[in-house]
Amino acid sequence: MARDYKILGQVAPSATTMTEAYKVPAATKAIVSTIVIANHAASAGTFRLAARPNADSILQKHYLAYDIPIAANDSTTLTLGVTLDSAELIEVYCSSGDMSVNIFGSEIS
Repeated sequence: MARDYKILGQVAPSATTMTEAYKVPAATKAIVSTIVIANHAASAGTFRLAARPNADSILQKHYLAYDIPIAANDSTTLTLGVTLDSAELIEVYCSSGDMSVNIFGSEIS
């Protein structure tokens, strides 16, 4: 099996919109090691983070973090070790359009 360490996803979601940040490719598994959420705004905000199967609609059971505060012009780093199978997703929701999300880890094919 080949293991590729890489940036898995980078998004700047629109405000208050659940956004796909990373989807595991077909015939691949992934390990999400670190997620960094940066708030570029001059005011505080919040974020949500979910992991879910592609076939499921978002439900409470999918949330890894919910309405976590993030200070103005600050960032939060989450070290996780989340394992995902083919077609599973990481999604984010930010209270403002002034945030970015970077996901790091490895894909195994």
